[in-house]
Amino acid sequence: MSSTIPMFFVIRPFYCPDDPEWSNFTKYFAANFTRFGLKKLISTSYAKSSGSQQLTLFEMDSPLYDEKLHPAHGKLFTLTRDTNHSGQIDTDDIVFSGYLDGDGDFRSPEVSKLRDEADIIITNPPFSLFREFLAWITEANKKFIIIGNMNAITYKTVFPLISHNQLWLGYSIHSGDRKFNVPDSYPLNAAGYGIDSDGKKFIRVKGVRWFTNIDHGKRHEQLILDTMEHNLKFNKKLRKKFEKDYGKLEYPHYDNYDAIEVPFTDAIPSDYDGVMGVPITFMDKYNPDQFEIIGMAENEDLYKLKTRIYTSEEKKDAYFAKFGRSGQYDLNASGVVKQWGRFEKVYQRLLIRERRNSSHENNTAH
Repeated sequence: MSSTIPMFFVIRPFYCPDDPEWSNFTKYFAANFTRFGLKKLISTSYAKSSGSQQLTLFEMDSPLYDEKLHPAHGKLFTLTRDTNHSGQIDTDDIVFSGYLDGDGDFRSPEVSKLRDEADIIITNPPFSLFREFLAWITEANKKFIIIGNMNAITYKTVFPLISHNQLWLGYSIHSGDRKFNVPDSYPLNAAGYGIDSDGKKFIRVKGVRWFTNIDHGKRHEQLILDTMEHNLKFNKKLRKKFEKDYGKLEYPHYDNYDAIEVPFTDAIPSDYDGVMGVPITFMDKYNPDQFEIIGMAENEDLYKLKTRIYTSEEKKDAYFAKFGRSGQYDLNASGVVKQWGRFEKVYQRLLIRERRNSSHENNTAH
């Protein structure tokens, strides 16, 4: 990030404590203010969050502190310069800039105004409001890095952004659970919680990812694939699933859409040119230069995928004569149709196809 480019961050942690004294988001960017070439760091708090109820030194030591306004009003904190003349800009230079008129809800006009001032928005929004929060960001055409549940990929308002390469998953060294610090008052009465080496409480949340529209190198890493024959011969997890579920080692073909079922990302065949149904965790490895997203399997045809519709017994019989009657996946079916053979509704699937080019062919495993 160049120091000549104004960089503004609106950081509004919901899941973690909000105010700068509690927020690791704010601490991180304050500590790296100069290194990142930032011009201004804006941090607001939501009055109804547990972290915001705690009185920080930034607020208490400020002449703007008001005991009556503290409980019900959101708070605004800014960082722009070395206020204590220490020779560096860090957390100690954060200034309490006053109370918001309202409680600090992101949908309020005053917080939206701060959004419009920012270049980049980084936060952990409430998962229950993820759709609304993402719409709030995108309507302002802002860069962002936000935390969300993996299942958000399947939301009707989110998937079109992904399929049109306007939204993708952020950089991560691993998939799976994410660890979040919580206030001392937070009850640890659910699975996946603990206390770290610093004595701070934390919880683990499953299926959490970064969502962003900021490009990064990992997004363009080539996924090394093996052939269909080799996958069926050497991929033990794939063999076990196919033998257990279908009694034979072959990629099932969907009954109502011309695509094969690929239950694991590492089982995507390098030598298949058609459409493949893959789990949503594929997005952890998605390279837009290597793959094309065709759509997503839905009970409703939201993405004009032209799923198969049988208009006569003759057409249905012709289809089964070609693909067989048993062991077929039905991409959208709601139940089992026993008289046609074995049909199953699969978990949500992304429909993808490999982009074929010379650079890709040189990177496949054989």
